[in-house]
Amino acid sequence: MKSPNFVFFEKHRMLDWLKNIFSPTPTASVAPDRPIDESATYKNRGDACLDQGDWQGAATHYQKAIALSPQYAEAHGNLGFALAQQLRFSEAEQHVKIAVSLKPALFNSFYTLGTISHQLGRVDDAIAHLKQAIAIKPDFADAHYYLGNLYSEQGHRQEAFEAYQRVLAVDPQMAAALYNIAGLLEFQGNRREAISYYRQALQVAPEFHAARLNLLHQLMQTCDWDGLEDAIHTVRRVVREMPATAENRDSPFAFLALPGTTAAEQKRCAEKWAYGMYQAQCRIRETLGFSFEREPNDKPHIGYLSADFCEHATARLMAQIFELHDHNRFRITAYSYGPEDGSKMSERLKASFDQFVDIRGESELESAQRIYHDRVDILVDLKGYTGASRSGILALRPAPIQVNYLGYPGTMGADFVDYLIADRFVIPEASRAHYSEKIVYLPDAYQPNDRTRPFAENPGRANVGLPENGLVFCCFNQTFKITPEIFNIWCELLKTVPDSVLWLIASNAYTQENLQREATQRGVDKERLIFAPRVSAEDHLARQQCADLFLDTIPYNAHTTCSDALWMGLPVITIAGETFSARVAGSLLSAMGVPELITDTLDQYFSLALELATDDIKRNALRAKIIANRESAPLFDSLLFTRNLEVAYQSMLDEHR
Repeated sequence: MKSPNFVFFEKHRMLDWLKNIFSPTPTASVAPDRPIDESATYKNRGDACLDQGDWQGAATHYQKAIALSPQYAEAHGNLGFALAQQLRFSEAEQHVKIAVSLKPALFNSFYTLGTISHQLGRVDDAIAHLKQAIAIKPDFADAHYYLGNLYSEQGHRQEAFEAYQRVLAVDPQMAAALYNIAGLLEFQGNRREAISYYRQALQVAPEFHAARLNLLHQLMQTCDWDGLEDAIHTVRRVVREMPATAENRDSPFAFLALPGTTAAEQKRCAEKWAYGMYQAQCRIRETLGFSFEREPNDKPHIGYLSADFCEHATARLMAQIFELHDHNRFRITAYSYGPEDGSKMSERLKASFDQFVDIRGESELESAQRIYHDRVDILVDLKGYTGASRSGILALRPAPIQVNYLGYPGTMGADFVDYLIADRFVIPEASRAHYSEKIVYLPDAYQPNDRTRPFAENPGRANVGLPENGLVFCCFNQTFKITPEIFNIWCELLKTVPDSVLWLIASNAYTQENLQREATQRGVDKERLIFAPRVSAEDHLARQQCADLFLDTIPYNAHTTCSDALWMGLPVITIAGETFSARVAGSLLSAMGVPELITDTLDQYFSLALELATDDIKRNALRAKIIANRESAPLFDSLLFTRNLEVAYQSMLDEHR
């Protein structure tokens, strides 16, 4: 799932109310008139410097104004803002507090206090200051907006939604608020309403490119393909041609799934995202004094950072790896910011680490400071730019070695990520230039797996809603991975193979109706699409035995869904594309010893699927081969994988030292 990428206010908008709403003369002074006039002149000069982004020049003029009129509240407030832009937070906070003590009605200064507290990681204080600003000025749209973003950061989505609605009550044209509401609705799975809000944001701000990509991603999630090709062309052009700015950034995760995107474009998208999202953290890290010139730990300390230490696909892949780590050789810590779901998986994971640290209630700064003081040697981000990401912790650079692994199938395009763990299929040597990280290759597949998963009994077709007879094609990938091009092939297979059905994972009714309509338009009875309801991971594994062939997607392959299918002996037919996300299934099939299931073109994909669908002997032989290889192939050798991963970690340590 893609993470909601909440947009903060544009700085020029804030500067307008910061300098213009403040009164142009000192609040109170016993000094003669001339110093008052001169101090107002210096204040105005400082405001002019704010317009130019000249923070030091602004600070100098405000200091001169204060020297002439020490009780000039507005000058203190603006000086605090200028100092904060220079990361001189302690001095900044002092001056802003003086401003509000002299003039408690300065809602602007309470807002500035909120931003300073946020930068310092004191989110609760930041929220309190913003509420004070709003109490003074109830129609203060920017304060409501910032408050919504802080609630979103903390995972308080209902409170965030209400804050953004209050923004729109004051300023219905604030595109960023419309965009952020769409992100919340998207996160909740309310895709139709999210689409409506993204469209409203684009109506207000047609050049709001992030909204265009997110709208496109939601249309793909719902299999609403009208105008898809033109929209993709526009988004790709913007990624290639528009400069990187704080406002001009597009979700790298959403971009991965767009048909036609190249590895070079994906790198460009990630670089712009890293620049736009993490400028503040990259500036703050220079003030933290983190130094890695220190005595080495007795055992290398590996920290895993994730929101998925619970019942989640990442956990199902990694669980046994955490258990099999050589704890005599390495110290292994989990830094968790995900939910406490009370699952057996959650309890299992907690028991597998030397230390399990819950950082849900911490700011990024507080978590970075904790990780640094824990003397982590290698910090492994298992989320990247996916849902609930806190990659901003990495931007603060709390560990000497920082790694992008598993959760995000692409480059993070950031100078604060040193390595990406891959294999030579997902990232061939010729593609290394399209990744900003150094590539560390594992010898088989980059994806881990858990051999302790159960082999449940086949539940029988009738018990999972399938016809007893006829061939069952299936694809359990998320719906955003289904493209019109691949759906064309699926429909041709259904028309060519009598009595066959296509078994897909159930989504919302709107998405299912769209897929049924698309099937009908291609000459396929909509009843031949069967939607599998959401069930437990164990039941989902078991029911896959009822299918005959898994048909993969491109440009975003099956990942965990591919290894799940192979674990249950289900053949997976894939197409190997150019990018990481388009080559994962091929990597897994190679490591499983069935590279004959990898194709290079759509025509080959169709031909192989048709051949296996109509040749029971060949298809059954492939199933038998997969089941036999399950015991010996590297893909499911968890112990071998763990030792190879530890060799990779040691190579990083050796290179660093």
